[in-house]
Amino acid sequence: MATYRVLVSDPISEKGVDALRTAPEIQVDVNTGLKPDELLAIIGDYHGLVVRSQTKVTPEVFAAAKNLKAIGRAGVGVDNIDRNAATDHGVVVMNTPSGNTISTAEHAFTLMLSLARNIPQAHATVIAGKWDRKSFEGVEMNGKRLAILGMGRIGTEFAKRAQAFGMHVVAYDPFLTAARAQGLKVELAETADLALAGADVVTLHIPLTDETNHILNKARLSSMNKGALVVNCARGGLVDEAAAKELLDSGHLAGIALDVYEVEPPPADHPLFAAKKAVFTPHLGASTAEAQENVGIEVAYQLKDFLVSGEIRNAVNMPNLDAKTLESVGPYLNLATALGKLLAKIGPGQVDALRVSYLGPVSELDTQLVTRTVLTGYLSGAHHEAQVNLVNAPAVAKALGLQITESTVAIATNWTELIEVSAVKGGETFTVAGTFFGNAPRIVHILGHNVETNTSGQFLFVENDDRPGVVGLLGSSLGTAGVNIANMSLSRNKSLSRAVTVIEVDSEPPVSLLETLRATPGILRVLSFGL
Repeated sequence: MATYRVLVSDPISEKGVDALRTAPEIQVDVNTGLKPDELLAIIGDYHGLVVRSQTKVTPEVFAAAKNLKAIGRAGVGVDNIDRNAATDHGVVVMNTPSGNTISTAEHAFTLMLSLARNIPQAHATVIAGKWDRKSFEGVEMNGKRLAILGMGRIGTEFAKRAQAFGMHVVAYDPFLTAARAQGLKVELAETADLALAGADVVTLHIPLTDETNHILNKARLSSMNKGALVVNCARGGLVDEAAAKELLDSGHLAGIALDVYEVEPPPADHPLFAAKKAVFTPHLGASTAEAQENVGIEVAYQLKDFLVSGEIRNAVNMPNLDAKTLESVGPYLNLATALGKLLAKIGPGQVDALRVSYLGPVSELDTQLVTRTVLTGYLSGAHHEAQVNLVNAPAVAKALGLQITESTVAIATNWTELIEVSAVKGGETFTVAGTFFGNAPRIVHILGHNVETNTSGQFLFVENDDRPGVVGLLGSSLGTAGVNIANMSLSRNKSLSRAVTVIEVDSEPPVSLLETLRATPGILRVLSFGL
């Protein structure tokens, strides 16, 4: 019997649907064209959802989707998915950025050339029976300064084609390094303003966010050379269409080519439709047979691998965890969870910050996911109202005002490898740490005491005055209550005259025993918990 149910609510290629069905753990239902109320009525039954751009995944959908674990978007843009609601509900959102890369890059490049050479206008006159060779003088792309905003996969492919046409490429992307720009043979601009100043052509390949909305405003468009061309195959809203119309009318801009619009579909009286030099297409960037098939197959495998094996690829709201990363950091995740939960059990409440430090081979890995796992363990162990998982843990921490940082251990230790987790409250710090004995994760430090115990099981934690007889009392008390000891670790701090005992037991001690121990002179704290 299938473990997971996946709803395909927008059309994807049959090969994509077939790829999902290859997993015996997954039952696939294809139900497209659902109205919002119809989706709300059934979404609670599903663990996975596959969409394109038609299905709107709103906060109301997430509230109804009690079992939903992941959404796969067959395409790049996730504007139709409320990412904040997804994160709050612990749902991974994955897109398919590579499936339509070539298709979109080629379409944007075609729009640029069509705009430069007046192809649509000339075509219209020829089929109208005219032979007007004088009205459609174009411009060459050779030697022109091209500004590319966004140097991801699509922007990079556009740059390659532009360079083949002899264009000088200037690129702006907040994540593009100087070394990468040099490798791509493009000029790196530190800001969008610098990229656009003096540009002859601009093409956009960035997502639509609060920061990028109207990134091509009147001021930036005005900074381009007179006679400049604008191409947008990315997202409607990146171009201030009213400002573009004004600059086209004034003659500063020579033309505009749009595949996406602020309102889709655009109204019949859209002001830019009156522009003499313009090219418009109805959101066709990914509309090739190859791209449609590629994104359908890609999203299917991503969703299948997440549900079946836990791999995360192309997620937009958490770190990726592909098979290679899972293999390298996987052994550390159970230890990270245990340390987070342990600190939540024995540390104070309402801490100000959580600090995760790494020593040895683990510090050379990408520890972002390990740190997030520590946080998840800590929050779940602290019994917060929210259902916490790897996706929403940072959002829950932010809502609580809990800061989290990571660093490398800079102090001398007895261990060649160590993960240290500290909770900071006021001027006090409470620390636990763990390492590996061979391949076995072990907890080796609790609140200033060196111990050695397992990372899972039922535990009794006792803090007491360092005096004779306490350990014997603990053993006899547990024996009388019928609680078997599986493992015991003792540690003492001579300077404080304090000792701790960590006892792994086979069953949870009765409440009456815990109350008796807490009332015993010399015993300062008794905690019973599972990890």
